[in-house]
Amino acid sequence: MAAARAGISTRALRDIERGRVRRPQSRTLQRLAEALGLTNGELADLLATASTGPPRETGRPRLLILGPLSLQSGRTPVPVTSPMLRRLLGLLALKHPEPSTQQEITDTLWPSGPPSSHQSLIHTYVSQVRRLLEQGALRTVPPPTVVRTPTGYLLKAPRNQIDLGHFDDLLAEAERLHRAPDPRAAYEALTQALQWWRGPVLADADPVLREHPAAVVANERRVKAVLLHADTALLLGRPGEAVPVLWDMVNIEPLHEGLHARLVLALASCGEQAAALNVYNRLRDRLDEELGIAPNAEVRDAHLRVLRQQLPVALPLAQRRAEQPVPPDRATPGGRPAGKAGGPLPAQLPARAGSYVGRRRQMRELDALVSPDPARRSHLVAVVGAPGVGKTALAKHWAHARREHFEDGQLFVDLRGHSPLPTLRPGDVLAQFLRALGAPPDQLPADEDEAAALYRTLLADKQMLIVLDNARDAEQVRPLIPGAQGCAVVITSRSRLAGLVASDGARQLVLDVLDPDEARQLLGSTIGESRVAAEEEAARRLVRVCGGLPLAIRIAGANLLARDARIADYCAELAGDDMLNRLRIEGDRRSTVRAAFDLSYRALPAAAQRMFRLLSLIPGPDVTAAGAAALADSAPAESAGLLVSLTNAHLVRERAAGRFGMHDLLRSYGRELVSREEAHAARQRLFDWYLHHTDAAARLLYPMVAGADPSGAETRSSVPVFADRREASEWLDSERENLAGAVLQASGAGFTALAWRLAESLHDYLSVGMYTGDCLKVATASLFAAVADGELRAQAAAQLRRAECHWVLANNAQALELFGSALELARLAGWAEGQDLALRRIRAAHQADGGMRPACDHLSQARGLTRRGGGAETADEVGRVSGVSSVGLTC
Repeated sequence: MAAARAGISTRALRDIERGRVRRPQSRTLQRLAEALGLTNGELADLLATASTGPPRETGRPRLLILGPLSLQSGRTPVPVTSPMLRRLLGLLALKHPEPSTQQEITDTLWPSGPPSSHQSLIHTYVSQVRRLLEQGALRTVPPPTVVRTPTGYLLKAPRNQIDLGHFDDLLAEAERLHRAPDPRAAYEALTQALQWWRGPVLADADPVLREHPAAVVANERRVKAVLLHADTALLLGRPGEAVPVLWDMVNIEPLHEGLHARLVLALASCGEQAAALNVYNRLRDRLDEELGIAPNAEVRDAHLRVLRQQLPVALPLAQRRAEQPVPPDRATPGGRPAGKAGGPLPAQLPARAGSYVGRRRQMRELDALVSPDPARRSHLVAVVGAPGVGKTALAKHWAHARREHFEDGQLFVDLRGHSPLPTLRPGDVLAQFLRALGAPPDQLPADEDEAAALYRTLLADKQMLIVLDNARDAEQVRPLIPGAQGCAVVITSRSRLAGLVASDGARQLVLDVLDPDEARQLLGSTIGESRVAAEEEAARRLVRVCGGLPLAIRIAGANLLARDARIADYCAELAGDDMLNRLRIEGDRRSTVRAAFDLSYRALPAAAQRMFRLLSLIPGPDVTAAGAAALADSAPAESAGLLVSLTNAHLVRERAAGRFGMHDLLRSYGRELVSREEAHAARQRLFDWYLHHTDAAARLLYPMVAGADPSGAETRSSVPVFADRREASEWLDSERENLAGAVLQASGAGFTALAWRLAESLHDYLSVGMYTGDCLKVATASLFAAVADGELRAQAAAQLRRAECHWVLANNAQALELFGSALELARLAGWAEGQDLALRRIRAAHQADGGMRPACDHLSQARGLTRRGGGAETADEVGRVSGVSSVGLTC
């Protein structure tokens, strides 16, 4: 039709359209313009293209006011040097297509008041502007001009010859397309519209023109376009394209909360969580300083979404192709697509974390779900671990990274297995999934088994990912596992889900805390790598205090950003007893380590809760079932069962075969729950049990010296504890850290007699085994306990042990001083054997320093004590008690 109206052949028109005619004749193009109803400006651009080839930015406006004022002829600027002409031209362009009144022109040209000749001057300036516009126009079309109206003057020009008009047209088109099923066309229109902006309207003009109501409204339309552009970019999963546009605008509008809210979300969606939180903090401070107000709900919501990793979800590929016909082989047995009729395929994955570090091995294990090798492919993986360890974050990160493998979509549900909200029943989840898969809501089966059967039917031969987050137990998820081999299921839980491994073929992926390097990297991604590098040692200390727990590290990082504090200072705060109270985010009850632990603890039976509380009291890194039985005053079999329950809940972990320990933060949490009376009784039982077993082991291993209790009390056991020396030695080896810790804890908790008695029973094992560091700590704690009890003989024994440790460490001066103190204490206690040993060690120290006379004097005193004590063998025995042989020197 167009070819016929233009009087040319269809083939000629097609050649022109496809660029096969390099320079079509101008009269042909004019006939085509008339046939197509093109404007003069569009015809001018078409003629220019025909003569020179397609220029950059074809159809570019000639008058630019979205930024500094600029008049152009093609690509050539037309200089406008006169301030009065710039004011008039800017006002006329700003008001286009409306006229400017005489009064507006007068006020703009002469803000301080017009001269008497202002009417004639306006006529002169208008004439000069007309000449300028003629210079900037193409000769083949009528140029823009200024025409007189009854009230003033009007700039007569096509809208596309002024950048503001072009912007407004594109913005209107984007608003029209914004609610279409596919927002990409709207996004492209917004992107083009915003490209016309080079700064605020008439940025180089006088204030009277920059602050004109029309300029203010134009700038507001720019803000509106930027907000819409950012929303659409986040929807399409292209936050990085929104960030520079938003940065430009927040610099121009430093108090605009809507712009800041979107910048926070866009930065976090790009993985720049630290920068996002900094934007929020700066806005909050500025609003407080300049306006005395707090950020509005929109900004606060964006801030919390970043902290909770609830970032915008990108529009899935499935939704973008939802309008495409569904091939017969992709339809459900009922003829419906694997999604709502006429709607998108399921794409329910929540937003991934803005930044994610580590877990490469676990990502590879999850990749078994999409392995091309059928022999290696898994269909069900259970990601299990302690609260706050990052199970959901890993599942979401992997699911987003491998989303393209599941072309039929992704289903996601939080089962609320550990949640303040009611746990979801399988029937409720099946109904939710069936609706997402296209089943009519009024035809859903009421029976759970029938619903599960329909669910499996709809997923037959599909390639779909199902993520079942926060599962309570195996029974909750079994009805939600499809039979289709093309589907993959990822389950996260604080329970071990051993039943799924045993009967459903699930692969178990146990998630532990981050290693030191990964933990440090996570902190850097939260608060900024440069900040961590500046305080490297303090940063590594902080992640150790957090125990490598991702939740704790993220909260610590958020607090560091909020306070703008030094890492070392914040780390020192966390080192106190109130650490869990400090690992929280102000104003967000969910963002606390304690809240995560609470959910797991409250799900335990009462007996398991009590065992968890008591286990937080153990003095060392772990405990056996027998030790736990002593702690809880229960049978070993009962304690073993409770330990298994706590291990399945990931509140306790089996560090080695038969030995159970707790994460440091969980231990702090447990100690908050136990009452003073409950703690006192449990510690009494445990310390008694340790003393009983240590004394029995020492009697087997060191029969000539064991039982030499400085208090003079006998601690012999009437019932054998260990079958032989080997069993006793192995028990001491396995419990060494716990026993040393028990002495320190007992001394500090007021169990003073138990502390120094356990230290004496333990000393020979530590001394013979050359565990000098443990020996010194134990002896020091023993000394404090003996002083508190007023036991002079025990004080002398502890001081001797301390002196011997310093002697072994070659701290001779310190050793000599402590031997002297021990000698004095032994004399006060009337303990001859202790005096003898102290004298001989003092003599050896003097001899080592070359002091032979003092050495002989002390040896003589020791021999005198030996004769009074019953013979030379007594001194040898005393030496063996200390674990050090007597020095047989003569003078």
